[in-house]
Amino acid sequence: MDSARSFDSVSIIFNPNSTGDAPRLADGLHNDLTRLLSYAPEITLRPTERAGHAVELAREAARQGNALVVSVSGDGGYNEVVNGVMQSGSSDTVCAVMAAGNANDHRRTTGTKSLPEAIAEGEVRRLDLLKITIGEEAEAETNYAHSYIGFGLTPVVAIDLEKGSKGAFKEMVTVVRTFAKFKPFEIRQTDGVHRRFDSLVLANIPEMAKYATLSEAEDHPSDGQFEVVVFPHMAKWKVLLTALRAASKGLGKQPSVSRYEFTTVKPMPYQLDGEVKSAPAETKVLVEAAPRALAVLG
Repeated sequence: MDSARSFDSVSIIFNPNSTGDAPRLADGLHNDLTRLLSYAPEITLRPTERAGHAVELAREAARQGNALVVSVSGDGGYNEVVNGVMQSGSSDTVCAVMAAGNANDHRRTTGTKSLPEAIAEGEVRRLDLLKITIGEEAEAETNYAHSYIGFGLTPVVAIDLEKGSKGAFKEMVTVVRTFAKFKPFEIRQTDGVHRRFDSLVLANIPEMAKYATLSEAEDHPSDGQFEVVVFPHMAKWKVLLTALRAASKGLGKQPSVSRYEFTTVKPMPYQLDGEVKSAPAETKVLVEAAPRALAVLG
C-alpha cells in the first residue's frame, strides 16, 4: 500500500443524463469532501456531454498532476475514466469509483470502505488492469479493462440490453431472447487450431453481472494474473445449466494466466467492463495482465 496521499485536484466525472442517481451522488460527494478533507484541493464536478467524453475529461484531469479522478458511474463509465488516465501517461494519478450504475461489479468486489472516508484517509493501493491489443504494429489499438473482457454471449447480451428497456423483468426477457438466437463464435489459437466457444471471459474480479461468481481465485485483482472462464460450444441447455451454476454456487477454480492470445476468424464484438467494441476478422487479439497499473482509493 502506498503512503497516505493528499491531492492538488479532485475531478468528479459523471453523466448528468444518467437514469440512476449519478448527478445527486456526484453533488453529495463534492459536499462530503469539502467538509471532510483536512486540506483544500480544487474539487471540480465534470459532467459528460457525450459517449466517450469521460475518457477526455479523465485524461485532461490526470495531466494536471497529483490528481484524484473519481467516476460516479457504473462499470462502463469507470472503464472510460480508467482508459483516460492510462492514456495520460501520468504515473501519480489516483482513480476511484462511486457506484451509480446497474451492476457495479468492480466497486462491489473491490470496495473496502465508503468513498468519502477513503479519500479523506488517503490510503492508496494498486490493482491490476487487463490490457487488450487488437491488431499489430502501427495499426494496433490498445484499451484497458478494470474487471473483465468478454467475448461471445457477454457482449451480445450487452448490445441487446442497451437497445431495450431497463428493469429486472425486461432485462431477463431480453437475455432469454438473446440466448435463444445466439450462435457460437470461432477463434484460431496460436498453434493454428480453430476452436468454437459460446462464451470466453477473461476476468480480473471473481464476480460479474451482479449474480455470477466466475472463479475462486485469491488475491484479486492484484496478483499479476487473470482468470480464463471458457464455455466451449455445447447444447443450449448445458450452457443454461452452467450459467445457473455460476449464479448459485459459482464455477469453482479457473485457470490463471498473465497472457491470452488468439486470432479472430470473423468480425466479433467484445465487452470491456460493460463497454462494447468490435474486432475485425483475421486480426490478432492479445490480452495481458498489467500488474498494479492502477492506483485507487476506496
